[in-house]
Amino acid sequence: MSGASFLVVPQWQGSGSSRAMRLIDGADAIRGDLPGARTHQVPVPAAAGESLGSGVNRFSSLAAVREATEAELALLEAPVVTVGGDCGAELAPVQHALAAHPPGSVAVVWFDAHGDLNDVDSSPSGAFHGMVLRALLGDGPDGLASAGESRLAPAQLVLAGVRALDDGESAFVEQNGIRVVSPGELDDPEAIVNAVAATGATAVYVHIDLDVLDPSAIDGIGYPEPFGVLPERLTEAIRALRRRFELAGAGLMEFAPENPDAAAHDLPVILRILGALTGPTASQAPAGSDGAR
Repeated sequence: MSGASFLVVPQWQGSGSSRAMRLIDGADAIRGDLPGARTHQVPVPAAAGESLGSGVNRFSSLAAVREATEAELALLEAPVVTVGGDCGAELAPVQHALAAHPPGSVAVVWFDAHGDLNDVDSSPSGAFHGMVLRALLGDGPDGLASAGESRLAPAQLVLAGVRALDDGESAFVEQNGIRVVSPGELDDPEAIVNAVAATGATAVYVHIDLDVLDPSAIDGIGYPEPFGVLPERLTEAIRALRRRFELAGAGLMEFAPENPDAAAHDLPVILRILGALTGPTASQAPAGSDGAR
């Protein structure tokens, strides 16, 4: 899969953090290690944006970025690895991957400490990065919510590494029978493979919010949660998924380093994850196969 395309979307408007604009720096830092000829970038408005009565903070900018991302995706060779930016930047890439495959054939694996399953009524912050998965399931304002072939079904979704669900999110997961693989279960990569196989999918979209990792492994995340996944367990799980299923696309989100030195400290871990997404799928990948230039 060495021919994967990369799409950088330095969107920050979906974040609820007071340090959201660090996400721009994080995306820029990662881009510096991507292959230039296969890397493209979506322009993100400088303005925060307005909610326009949608219940979503900065809705106008988020909708504009979604449209611009979809237009760029239409020009790129699949699979595309999207680099954020906040988790809301995953909206168009996941919609695009679902629409490009037969209905029900793509499972979405959401490696994330959080559920991102709030809606405009349950969200405690109004920040879209906590609602994006619910929007992919079709619940959200026009301009963001999925519909038709781009809509994700609960049966196609697997939450992996999640450990910080709001009460409403927990109820939604239970009511809809959404599959969950805990951080501890990811010690065995077959756990995530079996969860995806149970969906009946033949392809997988892999979303990675870096806060799925244990905070001891990475500093540049805005919403750390204890007892997370170790990098080697995450990369093993990704490679196991790629050995079994077609990769329909992937996203790596929420890198928010404090400064350039902090970014440099975290980049080796991030490049290992990108290598698992784009490099050899053997358990022990050859040295230098991290997907970077």
